[in-house]
Amino acid sequence: MICLIISLIVIIYAAQVLLYAVHMFQQNGYKNKVHTAWIMKNYGRHFTKCLAKEPAKKPLVFTPRVIRLLVTTVLWFLIICILNRFLGNQYSLLVIAVVYAFAVAPFAPVISNIINKPIETAISNGFKNKAMKLLSDMKDIKVIGVTGSYGKTSVKFYLKELLSAKYEVLATPESYNTPMGVTRTINEMLRPTHQIFICEMGARNVGDIKELCDMVHPDYGIVTSIGAQHLESFKTIENIQGTKFELPDAVYEKTHDEGRIFLNYDNNLVSSYNKYEGAVTYSIKGLGGYNASDIKTGRRGTEFTVTALDGASARYTMRLIGEHNVVNVVGAIAVSHEMGISLEELVLPVRRLSPVEHRLNLIEQGELTIIDDAYNSNPAGAKAALETLAMFTEDTKVVITPGMVELGNKQDELNTDFGEQIGATADHAIIVDNANTAALADGLRKAGWDMERIRIEKSFADAMSYVRRIPGEAHKVVLIENDLTDVF
Repeated sequence: MICLIISLIVIIYAAQVLLYAVHMFQQNGYKNKVHTAWIMKNYGRHFTKCLAKEPAKKPLVFTPRVIRLLVTTVLWFLIICILNRFLGNQYSLLVIAVVYAFAVAPFAPVISNIINKPIETAISNGFKNKAMKLLSDMKDIKVIGVTGSYGKTSVKFYLKELLSAKYEVLATPESYNTPMGVTRTINEMLRPTHQIFICEMGARNVGDIKELCDMVHPDYGIVTSIGAQHLESFKTIENIQGTKFELPDAVYEKTHDEGRIFLNYDNNLVSSYNKYEGAVTYSIKGLGGYNASDIKTGRRGTEFTVTALDGASARYTMRLIGEHNVVNVVGAIAVSHEMGISLEELVLPVRRLSPVEHRLNLIEQGELTIIDDAYNSNPAGAKAALETLAMFTEDTKVVITPGMVELGNKQDELNTDFGEQIGATADHAIIVDNANTAALADGLRKAGWDMERIRIEKSFADAMSYVRRIPGEAHKVVLIENDLTDVF
């Protein structure tokens, strides 16, 4: 009897381990290889995190897919228990429970996902085919693909606002940039009145952009940037370049019009890879067909002049700050102008642009000014954020960061460089403790900081609490650079 009670206790604990594993599997995109690699790297976390009381940053969502996954897992575990009832004894049940809890449960979502693959494939193909038919039936709609290592979500939102001055526009919401996210957008939101569909396209592997292009068949494509991001899966920068240019390749294959390809020429990994002589380029450094000049940036926003391919120009003001945002808006202006909206007609929509949440979003909080760049981080984006922080010359400059992730074997090197850049810009640095802590601290020391000036905290809440205790009367400007998801 005691053995049976212990077995039940272990099974209840195993259920907690399983829920945590499913939660992380969801955040790893239901990808077997990605999740298996994550388990091998973070194996011990399952047995403590599953009992943690602090809430997850992104809670487990019990979608139909998750429910199917859990049902399948429970079924095959019950089959094992039933077989034990006839072939084993109470002691073997305890062995099964222990083995399941500590060896099988972390991998159970992957096992069930493999079992469910035919069902999941059929369901996803059904939704995908419905979306493709809905889109193809709208003969006059124009599809704009937006991709890049960074900046794509911002450009998508800015482009939607500008094009809405003349057209009925649908854009994928938030960061919906995967096949199922795009599928859901089309199936749930596309209406006969829409004239333009803006599709954000994300990628972690070679071929991901092509898969999306084969779904939506873009008429226009914009590449916002190429940089060192998701190197764990891409392996090389050359693979990232080739993947991002799957979008221009698809546009040209459909339209044979190089003028429908838009490229950020301030990014040398974009400009050096470009094979389309007629592509429309844009820049804030005088390198493009559309150029921004006379840029003036302050705490209240930015002013700049845009000159178009035909020599026309207009002066713009907006609430967004930083050159990083200027180049994104210039890209949106270039696409909108080439689609028939004059530069003058775009002045008011640009003025109305709102910051995209967690992407260099300026927030005033009494004695603090927050520069919220927490969505994600990469070397180029982090550098741009620090350049924005450096504008606040009269204020106390603080950086809160856990560093950058998914950078493969360059992660330590790039975080050390980032720490050195922080040391050259900020007055205070607060590291949210994780695997990047040592590399960031090394970089700060390279910049001449001693350990007494480097603060390490367990969470963002603790970091913000410390910020409010920093002595001095100067106004504090706090850059929040990156906020790791629950899987890190």
